[in-house]
Amino acid sequence: MNTIILFIVLPIAGIVLGWTIRWLWARFQLSASEQKAERVKQDAIREAEAQKKEILLNAKDELIRERNQQERENRERRAEVQRYEARVNKKEELVDQKAAECEKKEKDFIEKSAAMKKREAALSEQEEMYRKELERISGLSAQEAKDLIIKNLENDAKHDAQALLNKIEQDAQLSAEKKAREILVTTIQRIAPETTSDITVTTVSLPSDEMKGRIIGREGRNIRTLETLTGVDIIIDDTPEAVVISCFDPVRKEIAKESLERLISDGRIHPARIEEIVQKVTREVQNKIYEEGEKALFDLGIHNMPTEGVRALGRLYFRTSYGQNVLTHSKEVATVASMLAAEIGADRELAKRAAILHDIGKGAETDSDQNHAEVGAELARKMGEDPRVINAIAAHHNDVEATTLEATLVQIADAISAARPGARRETIDNYVKRLENLEAIAENFEGVEKAYAIQAGRELRILVNNEKIADNEVKQLASDIAKQIETDLRYPGRIRLTMIRETRIVEYAR
Repeated sequence: MNTIILFIVLPIAGIVLGWTIRWLWARFQLSASEQKAERVKQDAIREAEAQKKEILLNAKDELIRERNQQERENRERRAEVQRYEARVNKKEELVDQKAAECEKKEKDFIEKSAAMKKREAALSEQEEMYRKELERISGLSAQEAKDLIIKNLENDAKHDAQALLNKIEQDAQLSAEKKAREILVTTIQRIAPETTSDITVTTVSLPSDEMKGRIIGREGRNIRTLETLTGVDIIIDDTPEAVVISCFDPVRKEIAKESLERLISDGRIHPARIEEIVQKVTREVQNKIYEEGEKALFDLGIHNMPTEGVRALGRLYFRTSYGQNVLTHSKEVATVASMLAAEIGADRELAKRAAILHDIGKGAETDSDQNHAEVGAELARKMGEDPRVINAIAAHHNDVEATTLEATLVQIADAISAARPGARRETIDNYVKRLENLEAIAENFEGVEKAYAIQAGRELRILVNNEKIADNEVKQLASDIAKQIETDLRYPGRIRLTMIRETRIVEYAR
């Protein structure tokens, strides 16, 4: 019986024990999972907190940076506004000062005008009183006094004329040898050297029209860089496969042309490459300028020339005058002047040195409004040249009087080189038309009787009607004519205006 009960109880006890063990194990597993879940939750919370802090820190840094940037911009704007206000205030002060000066000048002018009118009235009364008193003292009327004075003047003039004729005859005898030399010079002047002409081309050929777009670059940065570095204007129009370079300075124009040709040949066109090529070409052109100056002096056998003189001569290599290369022209003038000096017994080396330097003012780097003869003379003076050389340079266009025979030889040699057939491209028709236009501009002004263009258009002599234009109005008339010429005509160098106003009285004796 006990055995039966034992067999029954033991299995039941085993089942209960197993279920209890599984329940305990399940509880243990559940507790471990809950602990793990709690740990994961805590880790997630900590990570979220860390990310939150990092995001807040980044946001604060960005806010600080934005605030600092805004403060810098505000400071710059305030500084710019302050500078602008300072400029405006300064301009206002200048305007006020000029206005005050103008008011003062106007007041002074009015006072002076009134004083002059009073003075003129007083002088007129005094003149009339003197005239009446002189008539009373002399017992002659005004007309009788004039006739007497005229008769005395006629006698004096006849005496002076006879004395002048005698002096001219004596001078002619004394200057016979000088006249013979001038005849020899005139004979030599008929020699015609070979024709030399140089054509300056300012057009750059392109391999195709696509190259125009590459030259312009994105948003125009390439062409803008090239124009800024060289100081020229590059004109890109509808002309097929060509661009035009425009600049008054021939050296800068040559640098731009050579740089553009190299960029086109190289194919790499961008701002950095443009800057590199322009710097390289500029150095080469400067070296070429010095080499051309040295070569010209070496060919002529001229020594002891200062560096600035050599460079000024070299720059003439890039200058032309009516198609004639100025350096070639100067060398030719030096050769001809040397030949003339040798023939007539003048100083050959002095004439040659003055001749090679006569147009050096065209190669001088200056912003002066003087003509090239004046600029060249000043440059030669700074280089310590002989005063005779300086005079020859200044006088080669008759701006000043030639004081030496060598200066006259330079004038003649200059005329030979410039006027011989084929030397310059300006035709006689264009030349005559230019002079006619020059005279016509002056003759269109009221009060001008006649205008004559002389010195190959470098000087304009104007005869003024003395009845229509007073002495104090001549200067203003000359200024108006000069402004009109500057507006209407294109011409090299400078034109000198000489105003002539004279009073002529004609009387007949019957």
